[in-house]
Amino acid sequence: MKRYLLIFFAIILTGCMQNTTNVGKSQVDRSQLMLISSDEINEASAKAYIDVIAQAKASNTLNKDPKLTKRVRDISNKLIAKASYFREDSAKWDWEVNVITSDTINAWCMAGGKIAVYTAIVEKLNLNDDEIAFILAHEIAHALREHVREQQSQNMIKNGLIGVASIFGVDNTILSVADLVANVGVTLPFSRSHESESDEIGLELAYMAGFDPDGAASLWRKMQENSGNGGLEFLSTHPSHESRIENLQALANKLKSSK
Repeated sequence: MKRYLLIFFAIILTGCMQNTTNVGKSQVDRSQLMLISSDEINEASAKAYIDVIAQAKASNTLNKDPKLTKRVRDISNKLIAKASYFREDSAKWDWEVNVITSDTINAWCMAGGKIAVYTAIVEKLNLNDDEIAFILAHEIAHALREHVREQQSQNMIKNGLIGVASIFGVDNTILSVADLVANVGVTLPFSRSHESESDEIGLELAYMAGFDPDGAASLWRKMQENSGNGGLEFLSTHPSHESRIENLQALANKLKSSK
């Protein structure tokens, strides 16, 4: 009975994923599960961004280097100008771009166009403008495709089904296994899918904005040199460095040949 119950939950989960609609004008053709509204995610992101910026101001780490800040914003503005090709309503987003002094090699774009770049990703990796453009375009692509909203919706389904199973008396061991299966079979592959989608959309976005698409592969070669081997791809939320570089170079070649 327990086994059939878990199979039943898996069928429900799969069905929910299939009965969704595509978002935006992306060339990536994949349906998405959306149980939370865009307004809710955008509002939460805006509040979180305000907190991040306030902390950076308080620690005197916000936009300390005017030259780097201008450089990042100039690149971002070129990308933002082309973002509506993939998602029309992004032209109405309240975009913000800030640079935070930090040793963390990172950059991100929250839902609704809230961007932060940490100085280390530019300085430690010695990025050129094409490489900066790709990392920014990649992060913007996450926002355009509403990956955070999708992940939160998936978690709502997964946690809700496990809660229902506990009500029916399924013991904790089986629930733990079910949670692990859900993570490995659903959450992680979707995260890898998100990364691949953002690579593809981001590369095209950067190319449309006038940047060299070869900057994407060169960026990840620098990331690989900095971090070493990425580990087993199967249990990672990110593709391996090798497969990512190979795919990005193939995509870049395809874009250049389509002129």
